[in-house]
Parts: sequence; C-alpha cells; structure tokens
Amino acid sequence: MRLRLSSVSLLHAADGLAALAAVVVYLYFASKSTAPQWAELQLALLIGVPLAVRRQWPLAVFVVVVLAQNVATVLQITLEMYLPSAYAAYALGLLVPRRRSLPVLVGALPVTAVALVVGQPWPDDVGLVGAVSVILVASWALGRANRVNRAHRARAERERAERTVEAERRRIARELHDVVAHSLSLIAVKTGTANHVCADLPEVARDALVVAERTSRDTLVEMRRLLGVLRDEDHAAERAPMPGLADLPALVGAARDAGVDVELAAGAPELPDAVGRTVYRLVQESITNVVKHAAPASCRVTIALVDGVAVVEVVDDGPGAPDPLPQGHGLVGMRERVAVYGGALETGNRPEGGFRVRAEVPLG
Repeated sequence: MRLRLSSVSLLHAADGLAALAAVVVYLYFASKSTAPQWAELQLALLIGVPLAVRRQWPLAVFVVVVLAQNVATVLQITLEMYLPSAYAAYALGLLVPRRRSLPVLVGALPVTAVALVVGQPWPDDVGLVGAVSVILVASWALGRANRVNRAHRARAERERAERTVEAERRRIARELHDVVAHSLSLIAVKTGTANHVCADLPEVARDALVVAERTSRDTLVEMRRLLGVLRDEDHAAERAPMPGLADLPALVGAARDAGVDVELAAGAPELPDAVGRTVYRLVQESITNVVKHAAPASCRVTIALVDGVAVVEVVDDGPGAPDPLPQGHGLVGMRERVAVYGGALETGNRPEGGFRVRAEVPLG
C-alpha cells in the first residue's frame, strides 16, 4: 500500500512545526529574561501553540498571538521582529475577507507600536516600530494577494468547466441525433411494411408494429434526455459515423501501441446504440488518461450489464492521481455523459495502488 501525503496535510504539518519552533524560541528567551516566572511558559504557549490552528481560526489566532507578543515585549522577554505574528497575519489575509481582516490588522498596529515603545526607551525603537509594522502589513498583503489570485483561478476554472459541459452537451446531442434518425427511419419502414401486408399477413404486420412501438418508445426516452441540451450545427460531424462497442478492440489496440497493456472483458454485448456510444466514450477517456498519466502500465476494462444498468469499470496499476484529484475537462465530460442518463460516476485512487473509474449507466 502506498502512503500519500496530501498538500493539506503538509500545510498543517508545517503549521505544527512553526508552533513548536515559536514555543522553543520564546522559552529560550524567557529563561534569560527578568520576567516573572509565571509569565514565561504561559506567554510562550500563547505565542506558539495557536499557530498550529491558524488555518482553522485565522482571525482569533492573529489576535491572540499579537497580544501575547506585545505582553512579552512589555515584559522585555524578547524584542524579535514579531515573526509569529507575521506568520499569523499571512493566514489572516489569505483566509479572512478584507472587510473583517483589515480592521483587525489596523487595530493591531498601534497596540504593537505602544508595546514596543514601552519595552524600549523612546526614540531608540522608532525604527523597530516601523520595521515590525512593515513586516505585519507585508505578510497580510501577501496573504491577501494570494487569496485574490486563488479566487481568479477558481473563477476561471469554473468558466472553463461550464464551457466544457456545454461542449459535451452539444457533442452528446450530435451523437443521440443519429439514434433518433435511425429510430424514425426504422419506424417508417416497419409501419409501411405493416400497412402493405396487414390484409394478407396479419402476423407479419403485428410483428412490424411491435418493433415500431418499441422503437418509438425508446426514441421518446432519448428525446426527453435531449431536452435543454444545446445542439451544435456541425453537419459534417453529424454525418460522420459514431463509434460504439464494436470499436473497442481498435481502441484497445491503439492503447497497447502507446505502452498500456489493456485487458478487455466485455460481458454486455447487447446495449442500446446511445448507451453503447456513451460506454465507448467513457472507456476511451479512461484509457486516454492511463496513456497520458500512467504509461507504461497495465489496465483492465470491464463492461457488464447488471439489473438494467451498464456498469463500466477501468482500473490500472499506475502511480495513481494526486490528492486532491484535479477536475480536468475529461472528468467533467465523463460526469456529464453519465448524468444525461441519470447514472453515477466514481473516480479515485485504489488502496492497493493505481486509479479506478467506475460508471453506472441505466438503460431505461
């Protein structure tokens, strides 16, 4: 089993180390100061320990750490450059909206200046007041800039995802158009046959009408799924043949040429055309991700029909995906395809290693 440390866990570990370092440093300074013994340990803990949870309660941590450092400065335990407070100020700017974080920072600056003046005779520490103020403001501004940058990236990613969903819906509409056109042609042929032979061959006419009825019901279901889906007016694409389950062997062969040993186990050969196309696209995107991110690797594709649901599973023994899983265009497209049929999609790393994609696509 491979152990993965997520970026979030690493950040929390860094905060814990910073908290420990701050406690040790202040205990060292306190042992050399003339401060009351009761204040040494308490101030060291108040300055250091809150840093471990600065991401959970950034505003409260900043207030506690700054006040504790100010008390330590007044008691002349140390006059260092308020680095623990700067560490907390960065989280304040990063995680708290400006309308709440800026007033707290502005209120902390004069209190800190007074503590520095009381801790050292005026005007010897005028430069120290300025330096500490610059450090606190710069740390908050850096966190604020990172917050704005993250917001811009998140908005751009949402817009990209929306464009991807719309493009995928148009592509799905194109593919389902073939199914509807084929179904209407079949209905026309069968009803025409029934009309011509109904007098002489009533059984043949009845069978033709049964096929037409079943086909019309299936077509209505597909048309309901198309409701609200924008359709791309790309007539050349509409005339092009759409791949299905019969094209999976060719897809597997191309993946093998790219360095991925694919094993195909298709236990559901009879699927509606539209579902078959969806299954093909799911397998195609999954194998493409294996080729791009895990090759050389082994991959197993399983397709089964369970209680009226087409179950598609693609697993590989590659290195897996980063945690958290990035939501790229491929995953967004697969999720949208499955959602059209009211199905479910699961993606993620396997405990024994590798990556797994599992989709359930209802037939009715």
